[in-house]
Amino acid sequence: MKVIGFAGWSGSGKTTLVEQVIGILAARGLAVSLVKHAHHSFDIDHAGKDSWRHRQAGCGEVLISSDQRWSLTHELRGAPEATLDELLAQLSPCDLVLVEGFKRAPIPKIEVHRAAVNAPLLFPDDPHIVAIATDAEVATTLPRLDLNDPRAVADFIADRLMR
Repeated sequence: MKVIGFAGWSGSGKTTLVEQVIGILAARGLAVSLVKHAHHSFDIDHAGKDSWRHRQAGCGEVLISSDQRWSLTHELRGAPEATLDELLAQLSPCDLVLVEGFKRAPIPKIEVHRAAVNAPLLFPDDPHIVAIATDAEVATTLPRLDLNDPRAVADFIADRLMR
């Protein structure tokens, strides 16, 4: 399974770009999965629902299943946060995993940089950045992708898959 990340500061457009790239790559017949890091507490369950009540009662894992999807929630209960490698090992086989938000992970990454965010570029200090998706002129020898052209970003990723 191939892995490529998207790294950038908050507000740079990572999620929007990733969403568009997923649609393009999936339409080309690729099986695409995503690992997203959240910097805050999140919950995919709702207070009062059976699965929420089971977690609150002490379950370490709760798997919910229907004829449409299944979801596994794993409670850390004070254990260290999972590493990216540990999370990738949980995924079913696929052609490509897109990773959003693991800014410091030692994986190939596309930096997402929006000029209006006025944040420093990551690539000078991160040797794992392989391209920059931006709406600004950037002095670099890395491939520069148009942040507003998700098809070009998808093409770049697809070309990397062929290597």
